[in-house]
Amino acid sequence: MHQTMIIAKMSPHDADDVAAVFGRYDATSMPHEIGVRNRSLYQFHGLYVHLIDFDRPAPEAMRIAQSLPAFRAVSDDLKPYIEAYDPNWRSPQDAMARRFYHWTSAPE
Repeated sequence: MHQTMIIAKMSPHDADDVAAVFGRYDATSMPHEIGVRNRSLYQFHGLYVHLIDFDRPAPEAMRIAQSLPAFRAVSDDLKPYIEAYDPNWRSPQDAMARRFYHWTSAPE
């Protein structure tokens, strides 16, 4: 499984609207086409945190996503609520946090 985290800005008051946008699209075939296994959305003060588990590497999933009209539509629907954290943002990859430490327990 491949995991990525997207960081952006979002007003805490918009959390329900953002969840509704994802709820509509997650009810379609789009997440499966991209390879999304799990999605969790978090808000912390003015931050939006989007944790995604993919069945393929995130760059490959994003290449597939960007070719899908439904992905472009969800991105457009989120524009009123989500603002890039980095003003130099060009694509979703520019908002992906870099994991610098990971630990998991050993199987017993």
